[in-house]
Amino acid sequence: MSTIIGETLKNIPWEDRPEGRGEIVWRYSGNPIIKRDQIPGANSIFNSAVVPKDGAFVGIFRSDNTAMEQHLFLGKSDDAINWDLDEKPIILYGKDDKPIGEACGYDPRVCFIEDRYYVTWCNQFHGPTIGVAYSYDFKKFYQLENAFLPFNRNGVMFPKKIGGKFIMLSRPSDNGHTPFGDMFLSQSPDMEHWGCHRYVMNATGWAWTKIGAGPIPILTTEGWLLIFHGVCTTCNGMIYSMGAAILELEEPWKVKYRCKPYIFHPTALYECVGDVPNVTFPCATLTDAETGRIAIYYGAADTVVGLAFTQVDELIAFIKDNAL
Repeated sequence: MSTIIGETLKNIPWEDRPEGRGEIVWRYSGNPIIKRDQIPGANSIFNSAVVPKDGAFVGIFRSDNTAMEQHLFLGKSDDAINWDLDEKPIILYGKDDKPIGEACGYDPRVCFIEDRYYVTWCNQFHGPTIGVAYSYDFKKFYQLENAFLPFNRNGVMFPKKIGGKFIMLSRPSDNGHTPFGDMFLSQSPDMEHWGCHRYVMNATGWAWTKIGAGPIPILTTEGWLLIFHGVCTTCNGMIYSMGAAILELEEPWKVKYRCKPYIFHPTALYECVGDVPNVTFPCATLTDAETGRIAIYYGAADTVVGLAFTQVDELIAFIKDNAL
């Protein structure tokens, strides 16, 4: 049986699969857990990252205001369901310890590596690219150099060095809404100089338009469990669903298994109606190694935050049984 290699998280948010239902990933009955106007002046709050810290939980939340400006906000929670969000954006600091300004951008991920929390997000540098910052305590955030040239999105770190290097997944893109997109991997000795690029996988099947890494990959006995978003373009626009794959442990650009069907798809009203209809965009997971439970945080219709659940052994078996 496949298991998670990692920490026990006894207070992971959880709700059993509804009786009589067969979904491999199922929704929290109290969705959405974050409303679109939970921050004063917000138009929407979505595509956000959550991590455990000191027995509670911390999150970095994307919020677009009513001028449609994109900023990152800090949030805290005792149960990872009910959140208190700061009313002002995160302030970034430089290496000289002087403030740079507010954290502007979108779709953050948070990854703890060694002694600090790294935040990656879609930053603006003559077009979208991957911004990088770190914090020891979520009180002060220090910005590093952007990881890549524009145009790039969906920068997702692995939670440990591999071969002595930091590892990041990303999707090279264009300056628009990216009508294409395969997944790549890059490596760095110091979180500022990135190279040794590797191809990971392409947009195909139900995700024929583009794909992008979602939450931080989960270390399991089978390999790295990667939940990603995939997009298909229809006569009525794009549909963002969730897919899953297993990557090799020591060479994570090599795909062991990739699930042919999607594992989660926009069907609930709050996923289908909003600023961008038909979107389920995963950005974070919480995991409990003891029970194998996984809680998935996702943006719904680019408007609110939803929560879903799965069991690691069931999900990995589903991936292997339904591999491309």
